[in-house]
Amino acid sequence: MFSYKEIKTIRKQFPIFKKKNIIYFDNAATTQKPFKVINAITKYYCNFNSNVNRSFHFLGQFSTNCLELSRNNIKSFLNAKSREEIIFTSGTTESINLIAFCISKLIKKNNNIIISHYEHHSNIIPWQVLSKNKKANLKVIPVNSEGELNIRIFKKLITKKTKLISISHVNNTFGIINPIKNLIKTAHKYNSLVLIDGSQAISHITIDVQNLDCDFYVFSSHKMYGPTGIGILYGKNKHLDKFPPFKTGGGMIEKVTLKKTIFSGLPFRLEAGTPNIAGIIGTNKALNFIVNYSIRKINTYETKLLKYTIKILSNIKGIKIYYKNSNLTKILSFNIKNIHSFDLGKLLNNHGIAVRTGKHCAQPIMDYLKLNGTIRLSFAIYNTIEEIEIFYNSIIKGLDFLIY
Repeated sequence: MFSYKEIKTIRKQFPIFKKKNIIYFDNAATTQKPFKVINAITKYYCNFNSNVNRSFHFLGQFSTNCLELSRNNIKSFLNAKSREEIIFTSGTTESINLIAFCISKLIKKNNNIIISHYEHHSNIIPWQVLSKNKKANLKVIPVNSEGELNIRIFKKLITKKTKLISISHVNNTFGIINPIKNLIKTAHKYNSLVLIDGSQAISHITIDVQNLDCDFYVFSSHKMYGPTGIGILYGKNKHLDKFPPFKTGGGMIEKVTLKKTIFSGLPFRLEAGTPNIAGIIGTNKALNFIVNYSIRKINTYETKLLKYTIKILSNIKGIKIYYKNSNLTKILSFNIKNIHSFDLGKLLNNHGIAVRTGKHCAQPIMDYLKLNGTIRLSFAIYNTIEEIEIFYNSIIKGLDFLIY
């Protein structure tokens, strides 16, 4: 557990909090960036800007070494077997689309793809498109009354025709941790591939891809104190090695003639073009930041914030905190009777408090639950008990104005 003094020290590492009256509770959308990430990006552009994997001069070699150091550190962070299993993309959305493109030949007419009702749009639409194009079936795991995935129904949905299951590790709307290890174990009994969207888990839960035995695990750097525009795709070597190029161009070839091209091996075959070098270097610094403070300590501290928030918000008349008794991590969604989420969000914004309102890029689950939206709080290492109390008092002061 972090002490009050330690949290103050941590907050000083984030330049945005030097401004007054900013309380940031929208960390599920994107996290703030520490100086070490920002400075690493600036240092790259100011001191050794060069392309990678092409030039043999000292700038090119240094940039390449920095990029590959990032890949190696991500491999260790995830406990992947090899560095070739780490692919750089532009984000989780591109990673999922890459996998959808590359496995398309595996999907035949009347095959099944399974997702859950909880998924972010980026983990729904690619599978809708693929299913439609292949005349396959897209099946959906429903949720039970406790807000958890209905495993009993899941076991009925999966068959020998199931080729892929794509599930979030932590759902983006309510913060419920899904039992992915059990899902993966069941899926592999049917020889189904499993893709885990780790966007909301990566900076909060220890990830061991070998222990999970997932086939793919994807996430975005900007959800873990890193820069935007960088995604990481982990895939088992035996699958990635069969993937055709998702994009073609420089950096992913061994030899090109006017008659044919010989593509590189992993990981470069799936990384066409100049990568976001600065972003990858910044991601390494973000990773170092998390490792330095220990993901277990971060999780313990964020759980303390979550529990305190549930306790204090429960005093508000007419409040509905969704699935507060479920296995949650760092995300809390609620509504207050007779108050629209947008109106409360606007009031909080006037107090310098940033929360997410609406359907959180998860319209299917909101429609299923007959919700017009929720107010979503999501925590990070730099949030404090004092901020939660200011948030609570701001709601109390605004209730008379908002209730109609």
